[in-house]
Amino acid sequence: MAKIRKFAGFIVVLFALTTSFNQSYAQSYYVEEPRTFFGGLIAGGNFTQVDGDNYAGYHKIGVNVGGIVYARFTNNIAGSLEILYSEKGSRGHRSQLSNNRVFELKRYNINLNYAEIPVMLNYFDKQWANFGAGLSYSQLIGSKESVETNNTTFNDTINFDRYPFKKYDLNFIVGGSLKLVKGLHLNLRFQYSLLPVRKTIYPELGRAEQYNNVWTFRLVYLFGTEDK
Repeated sequence: MAKIRKFAGFIVVLFALTTSFNQSYAQSYYVEEPRTFFGGLIAGGNFTQVDGDNYAGYHKIGVNVGGIVYARFTNNIAGSLEILYSEKGSRGHRSQLSNNRVFELKRYNINLNYAEIPVMLNYFDKQWANFGAGLSYSQLIGSKESVETNNTTFNDTINFDRYPFKKYDLNFIVGGSLKLVKGLHLNLRFQYSLLPVRKTIYPELGRAEQYNNVWTFRLVYLFGTEDK
């Protein structure tokens, strides 16, 4: 919780700096000139799965919140940097047999909490809709894994500490945003781990190499954006 509070405090500071920068920029330059830098806030949800855990489907839902700053290169091209708190993982949504049919999996959950920094290159059209692609580095700040089977001995003896997740996750990202009203955008994003987030797991629960697989729906509010 202490790490999450520190991260939330950082987001507040980022928001304050972004707002201050936008205000000072507006006072120093003509409004007619497109701004080189602009930023805003992000809030939404992740729909996630962990490929390799034997469960298919985006049944785990987590938050995706933070801030974003754009740097304009041309009228239509801009780079972006985000700082996010992002919850990923997996949720077993039905009972099923383990890999070798040794026992029945009744419940299985993976919770992964990351501090995430996506860097993207974006194309904006004249109506301020945009799409882009890039990479994202995530630092794991918390994880929890739990399982319930019809084998009570297994439930009591399995030690997930023997199968830790990596402290980082590197993702490819592609997505786009649609302008709703001035400043407010609806964003859709897909991202997938380029490297395994874990290389070993109890063999009855999944395959050795596992990857984060995430769809994200968010609202993005950009401060001081002008209509084109």
